[in-house]
Amino acid sequence: MSERVEYFLEDMGFHGKSDRTRAAYERVLGEYAAFLDQRGVSPADADRRDCLAWVSSIREGRADSTVATYASYVHRFYAYMSQVGELDANPMSLVVEEMDESIDTDPARREIPIPRMRSFVADIRHPLERALVVTLLKTGLRVGELCNLDLRDLTLDAPLGDTYELGGRAHLDGRTDTLFVDPDTVRGATVNGEERTASNKRKRVTLIPVDAELKRVLRRWLAIRPDARSPADPLFVSTSDSWGERLTPEMVRNVVTRHATDAGWYEPGADATENVTPHYFRHFFTTHLRDRTGDRGVVKYLRGDVADDIIDTYTHNWGDRVREVYLDSIYSLTT
Repeated sequence: MSERVEYFLEDMGFHGKSDRTRAAYERVLGEYAAFLDQRGVSPADADRRDCLAWVSSIREGRADSTVATYASYVHRFYAYMSQVGELDANPMSLVVEEMDESIDTDPARREIPIPRMRSFVADIRHPLERALVVTLLKTGLRVGELCNLDLRDLTLDAPLGDTYELGGRAHLDGRTDTLFVDPDTVRGATVNGEERTASNKRKRVTLIPVDAELKRVLRRWLAIRPDARSPADPLFVSTSDSWGERLTPEMVRNVVTRHATDAGWYEPGADATENVTPHYFRHFFTTHLRDRTGDRGVVKYLRGDVADDIIDTYTHNWGDRVREVYLDSIYSLTT
């Protein structure tokens, strides 16, 4: 089983699946194999009833969408291995068709009021970790987009002395207190002298205002930021075991998971309806800023959602309309 799983995961990597996705598959397939082992059955010899028994065993304490997701992992494993001739059949096929559970593509997430999120941020003391969380909460960036930021993608109106040179993007000329999100940065590409391990999932350039609060948090981080090992000069680099290296999405997820666990907002095995993750912060940003502005267009622009009417309406007037609406409406997270 371990050799077949390794084969499957390697092929997933060739097909462009992320390390996080492959790790999730590896964990679920490992649990499935352990369950079968207790029944004295190998995965290659498992039948429909073995799969049914496993699905029944994972239902307790898990949301329907999580059960359906785990079953889909095993189903996909068998389907792929059957297609490439490594296994003879897919015993999960009929089980998945008969399951009552289904994957919720738009789960209703936990609702956290702004004052409670403010308390959460206040408990984060490390300048880097606070900068990561506040940036995610106040910009709606995806975690990969956060990790891909370089010093040249940020401008601040107050100089940082001779320590760092910020900005440098043509789009940022004449614009202070702004973040630039590059749609051309994709996993595997060399950008600004460094091969990237994450993609920016947007089709067009996005310019995101930096308000006074986020500026303070970023300046505190930059005051202690180690010299970067990369010639690209990442904005966020590690201050722990990978000293000076660009943060990866997994590193950021670990930071968020640790603080969310302390707050009672994260439990291993729970799904998106309960757990607070970096992606939850994007949901928080969308929900609260949309409610405060009443302007879905500005929020869509800032999120990087593709919509020609939004782009046409806001990009040519970014300096006035988007910035004004954002600064008038963005919530406060620190004291």
